This record gives sequence, C-alpha cells and structure tokens, in this order.
Amino acid sequence: MGIVKQITEINLFTRNKSTGDWETGIFVGRPFRLSYSKAEILVADAWKQQAKGIPQGCFLLAYYDNEFDQHNDIEAILLRVIQPTKLPTDQEVISSMVEYYKDDIKTGETKKSQLDTFTRYEFSFSGLECSILGSFYIDKNGKTRFGADLENFYSAHNYSVIKPSADILKAIVNYRENGTPGGAGDIKIGKVRYSSSRRFQQQEDDVIVYVQAPDFAGKRTALFGMTRTGKSNTVKKIIQSCVEMSENAPLKLDKDKETPEEVLKPLTENNNPKYPIGQIIFDINGEYANPNLQDRGTAIFDLYQEQTIRYSTVQKEGFREMKVNFYREIENGFELIKSYPTIAEDRTRFVTNFKSIDLTKPEDYQSNHSAKHRYDRKIAVYKCCLYRAGFQVPPNLTVKFSANQSVRNDVNSNINPSSGLNLEEAANWWENFWNIYDEDPNNTFANYRQEHEGREWADDDLKALLVILTRRSNSGRSANCSGFRILRPIVEQHTSTAQDPFDQDILSNLRQGKIVIVDLSLGNAEIQAMFSERICQRIFADAINRFTSTRPNNFIQFYFEEAHNLFPKKDDKDLSQIYNRLAKEGAKLNLGLIYATQEVSSISSNILKATQNWFISHLNNEDEIKELRKYYDFSDFTESLIRFSQDTDKGFVRMKTYSNSFVIPVQIDRFPPED
Repeated sequence: MGIVKQITEINLFTRNKSTGDWETGIFVGRPFRLSYSKAEILVADAWKQQAKGIPQGCFLLAYYDNEFDQHNDIEAILLRVIQPTKLPTDQEVISSMVEYYKDDIKTGETKKSQLDTFTRYEFSFSGLECSILGSFYIDKNGKTRFGADLENFYSAHNYSVIKPSADILKAIVNYRENGTPGGAGDIKIGKVRYSSSRRFQQQEDDVIVYVQAPDFAGKRTALFGMTRTGKSNTVKKIIQSCVEMSENAPLKLDKDKETPEEVLKPLTENNNPKYPIGQIIFDINGEYANPNLQDRGTAIFDLYQEQTIRYSTVQKEGFREMKVNFYREIENGFELIKSYPTIAEDRTRFVTNFKSIDLTKPEDYQSNHSAKHRYDRKIAVYKCCLYRAGFQVPPNLTVKFSANQSVRNDVNSNINPSSGLNLEEAANWWENFWNIYDEDPNNTFANYRQEHEGREWADDDLKALLVILTRRSNSGRSANCSGFRILRPIVEQHTSTAQDPFDQDILSNLRQGKIVIVDLSLGNAEIQAMFSERICQRIFADAINRFTSTRPNNFIQFYFEEAHNLFPKKDDKDLSQIYNRLAKEGAKLNLGLIYATQEVSSISSNILKATQNWFISHLNNEDEIKELRKYYDFSDFTESLIRFSQDTDKGFVRMKTYSNSFVIPVQIDRFPPED
C-alpha cells in the first residue's frame, strides 16, 4: 500500500468489539490524576517492557473507555511523557525497599529474588507525568480532527493509556487540517526519534515524518544548536524542498498576467507556488558555494549547478564579483559608504555632516539651472574624494561643473571646469577654492550672497564634501581631520569596470527562480554586514514596490548561516533594521527567512516572536533553555536538549512547523537523500 494511502486510511479509534480494548497500540497504564494541561499515569514494569520502553518525550494516547452512541463523543487525548512523578503509595514502597536492602534481601526480578509475589508486584509500579498536547476527535462529518487543548475531561479512572503503534504514530506526527501527508507538496524530512539511546527504538519500524514544503515558503524558520549538530544539513533539506516546489510552478513572473485578486493568492489549488521560488544564501563559511572535505558531496552548487549562480566579494573563478563602480553608481555607492560600520558608527561632526549629504539627482535637473549647477559641483567634489582615497578611476573619466570668471580668478585658475577636468585637476581646483572661500579676497562670494538673498555659493552639502576632500574643517585652515582617509577601507569593494549593479543582478536572478549563493567567507565582518544588508534592502524595496502596485511577488527565501553575525542582538528594539522588517513584514511580501545559529539568546526577540518553524538540536546551557521555554511546547524538552552524544545525535532535532500543532522529535534525513 502506498505511503499516502497508509496514512490517510489509518483509524485512530479502532476498538475490539468483544473485549472493548483499543487496538491502536500497546496498553501502558492508567491516569490517576488529570487536568486540562497535565496527566499523571500509573505504569508497571511489565507494561513498559511489553511496549519496549516509554522514553522521555514519547507520544501516548489516553482513550475514554465508556461506550458512546455517537461518533462525535469519541476522543483520544494526546500526551507527551515528561518525567517520573510520585504515586500516593510511594512513601510506603520506598520504606519497604529500604528495609529489604538493610536485611540484604535480593529484590530483583530474578529466580533468586527473595520477595514474595505481592511485594514484587507492588514494587513494579511507578508514575509518569505527561503534558497534554490536545485531543483527537471525530467531527459531525465523520472526519478525524485535532484540537490543541481539552474541551472536556472525565474522571481519570475511566481512561486507558496506549503507546501508539507505528502506523498510528505515523498518523499522529503527520496530522494536518489541509493537504495529504506524503502527497503533493510534501517532503520527507526524517523519522520519529525519542531519545539518544535507541536500544528499543532500533527494534521498531521507522515512523516517517513529512513536512509541507509551503510551510517554509514565505515563512520564518529558525535552526538552533551547537556546532556540528546538523543545522546545515537541515537547511539543505529546506532548500531541497523549495527546489522541488519550484519545479511545479505553472507560471512565469511578469509574463503571465493575473487579476489583483489572483495576485493575493501565491499558491495554486494543489499547494504549489504559482511562480518559481528564488533562494538566496548568505554563505559566511563558504560551505554552500564550494566543495569541502567536511561535507563532501553536499554543497548546494554541486547538486544544483544549472540553477545556481554564485557571487563573491573577491575575484574567483566561477563567481560573479560583488563590486561597485563608485564613480558610476553614485547613490548606491554612497549608501554603501554610509552603511560601512566604522563610518555608520562615527559620530564626529565632519563625518555626521558627510553622511547627511543628499546626492540624489534633482528631478528638475534639466530645467532648473541652479539645481543643476549645485548638483554637478557636489558630484565633482564627491568623485575627487574617491580619487584622493585611492579608488581606481575608470578610463577617460572627467568631471564638469560651472564656475564664473570671478570665481576662477579667485582660485587663480585659468581652467574652465565646465569644459571638463580630470580628477587630479579637479581635486587641485577644489582644494584651492576651499583655501580662499572664507577669506573671499575680492568679495566674490559676499556679492553672491547679497544678490541671492543670503544663499551661499557653496551650500552645506558642498562644504561637507570639501571638508572630506581637503581634511580641513574650516576654509583656509590646516588639515585637522581624517577626511577622505575614512573611505580607504572601502576601496577593495570598488571596481573601475562598467557593470550592472550587483544587487540588481541578484534580484533579477531571484525573480527568475534561481538559487543565488553569496560567498562571504573571504570578507571581514564589516564587509559581510554591509553587502548582506544592501542586498536585503534591495530585494525588500522591490517587493514593497510590487505589493503596492498590485504586481505579483514570487517567493524569495533568505538563508543566513551564523545569523548572530548579521542580525540585531536580543535587546535591540530598532524595528527599522532590515532583518527585523523581513521578520515582521516579509510574510505579506512572500519573503521567507531561514536563519541558523548556536544560541537562541543571540537573536533579537522581534525576530524570534515572528518565527513559525523551529528546529532545535543540542543546547549546552540552562540560559539558552530558559530562553527557549518561552516558545510553543519546547519546555517539554528542557532536560533532553542539554544531553547530547557527538557520535550518534547529529541531526536529532525537536521540530515545530507551521502546519503542526505540537513539537515532534525527529531524526533529520541526511542531505542529499541516498538513492
């Protein structure tokens, strides 16, 4: 029987008509205390042995044993085993045990046991505390449903607790309101795994776990765990699921037209995306873009070469170079300069004034001569600053700007800059200009102010640029600031060749449904932050523009390894940061966010609160566990997440996805799948 049919035809409420026993698994105990959130059950060693153990985190079902006439009265409470709990009789049993130990009486379950049958029977019972995850029931249409709470419960003695069989467990962990488990749009992610030790589990049938691939498209997904616990392997499984979904997309973006109502529906009736999914990976360690010995054969580029495009901050064979022609891309280049960390964090007056300059070309540039002249002067000085800082000049580059004969006389220059100057000539011209501007030997600039209602010939933006160029904060003074030297760390991001802006090139490929890998492994932390932020802002701005103009957005997935290097920190409340905006606003724009890091506490709470999918492997301290407890039902796993075996537990995660109502312990399949 096919796996889809197996799951969909499973009956959670099969019962032996003659005995009344539930046939959905093995009986393991009865509740002795029950509430809306917790159950305490009585178990016996014999029952546990028959069920091949009851590991911590194990799913159990508590059935109400009384007969009901109507289907909608049938219910099964879903439990998760948390820890041992005390029985009302424990104190007497412990006292008896201690006495037997003192008398050196053999108490084990062996032929040499000196205990009488009744005492041995009493000693075999213990208690288990379970959390209540919800209940399965049959609705008025005869369909099995799951509710994430209890609508009602009866006296505890009326229930039987069952450890589900493999088939029943398969139905539990793959339950969903919509779609068919294992059907179209689903991907096999792994199998149920309860514990690090698998003495009993290895004797049982594997219980396959599926996830809906649309759970990841346009959603926020977190992967937390120590190094080498399988985070990257899980990320690659998510990439694989998006590739498979993308292959089923029936439309091409900007070629197939849709009505505004259709634009709001990103998925087809078959749960596939309408348009191919673009995926961009910010690869800080280089493991996705390059083959490596540690993850041999699993580099994304190796497996999806035809649809993958790689970018690098340095020149490498097979990679497109992420460089900016600062002389041609004026606005983009200036934004990069302002966002460079050492400049962005600099609060000195001359840098603050420099960052406030507006280099946007005026809309009335052609018709407004005054605006044109002022803009041309600013651009000329800005390019001179780049030149002095060491940015390689493209061939035959000249600058033109206006200065009347009176100004040229004051500068002692016979050159007319409106005819064009190379950057060495222009830099010298402006340095001479700033040297005499305040002195104004011939009242040229005083007369200009009088004729133009107090307006300066050199406006505030031009003055701020002249300070950077000359390193003199005041006209006529000696150099007293760093000036253009603050630009030197950015020189390596410049190219003198003519090319399309790399962020536009990346965006175009993503809109076509390509996989883009941005290799940041050779850049320093400042470069990594600068480029990743610029690319994210470019994609986000384009998505906003499409959204407001009722044009469709295909899904674009952002992947961040070692996310703590880029994301805002835990206490950072600035919601305007691009990563916070992706988390808060990305869903409506079909922008998905997948991030991996070692510590929950290293990520901004604004991002965590917006995250729908969680994959948690090994956390090694109580501080991280305390942070994790705030989300979903991860508090059920606080003990087991700290314990970890490096040899056997790679890929062992606790998984909560968008379409699942509870956390599932899963052993993630290795990527790529073994055929």
